[in-house]
Amino acid sequence: MAETKYEARLKTAYKEKFKAELQKELKLENINQVPELEKIIVSSGVGKKREDKRFTETVTLTLSKITGQAVTSRLAKKSIAQFKIRKGMGAPVGYLTTLRGDKMYEFADRLINVALPHVRDFHGVPGKSFDAKGNYSLGLKEQTVFPEISFEDAAVLHGIEVTFVIKNGTPEGSRKLLEKFGMPFEKESK
Repeated sequence: MAETKYEARLKTAYKEKFKAELQKELKLENINQVPELEKIIVSSGVGKKREDKRFTETVTLTLSKITGQAVTSRLAKKSIAQFKIRKGMGAPVGYLTTLRGDKMYEFADRLINVALPHVRDFHGVPGKSFDAKGNYSLGLKEQTVFPEISFEDAAVLHGIEVTFVIKNGTPEGSRKLLEKFGMPFEKESK
């Protein structure tokens, strides 16, 4: 009996349906020019609370629960006297994890279909958060919108930054890709 290999729902939909649709909609000659999700970076800065052990433990625990992966710490890249930060020294200023493959598509699916609908007073994600290469960044004010977070984990609130890194992306093409995945962009007022 042959085993069937598991593949994330969004990944299957992308390969079987969305890729061809995007090629047609964006009027691309080659299927390899179609925008494709390369990785998702989930991060959180700790700011002034970098010396607070309880806060940093909560951040690392939250990010690992949400993503299902180990979290790495980031040291300061620059020295900033006002914040009492010296380049590469002292406590980490942030934590992050990078998702690829099926985990990346599973996370995108949970973010779009489970977490974002739980955001209070939600009217859609901003449509102007694309960079020149078509990568999209999204900030969440608190981690409690994810179902993996228990009441104890929510005692210390912190924000989360999610960056979708898109290969062959342009702002227009990347937006169309994320719309295919179900990303709820806010309605543009005219």
